[in-house]
Amino acid sequence: MARPDSVIVNGIVRQALVSAQEVMGENGLHAVLRSCGLERYVNQLPPNDTNPAIKTSDYARVNQAIEEFYGRAGKGMLIRIGKASFQYGLREQSALLGVAGVAIKLLPTKQRIKFILNGMADALKKSNAEVDAWVEETGETIAYIDRTCAVCWGRTHEKSICHLYVGSITEAVLWATGTEYQVTETHCMAKGDPYCRFEVGAPRT
Repeated sequence: MARPDSVIVNGIVRQALVSAQEVMGENGLHAVLRSCGLERYVNQLPPNDTNPAIKTSDYARVNQAIEEFYGRAGKGMLIRIGKASFQYGLREQSALLGVAGVAIKLLPTKQRIKFILNGMADALKKSNAEVDAWVEETGETIAYIDRTCAVCWGRTHEKSICHLYVGSITEAVLWATGTEYQVTETHCMAKGDPYCRFEVGAPRT
């Protein structure tokens, strides 16, 4: 059964585009927007609100266009954009993420990771009631799972392709713990899996 092509709100689209511009530069962003049919955002980014902006399929096309624009470097570029996207969320949407005024540093490391990943899932759900994302803990493993991932909507690939999501989660865990952890997408709907699953592994050395 095909996933419904739901709507992404202005605030999420703005977050992605501002972050892409920080990493790619203005000219790079404009070239990508023109290549995927979103010319209306050239020099006019959407406002930071929860009004409907684009279809999920358009959001996925932006991700694909960035990957194609940079070729082999596309994966690394999207991870960098994902990291910038989380930082944007901290600056502009801290209340939505649930991190405003929270003394997270007092929590044990595993609780810090779960806290920020749950904050990410809750923020997405607040912006779109159709989002189905959650955090799962199995033994020592913590994973972020999204059954409505917009990054890979309508795309097929033999490998996991939600690199922007990997970057966002990596940066979120770094913010929460002060340590960069390896984040791996173990399942991806582009490969035919029932959800996209991002596992927080060991700290990078």
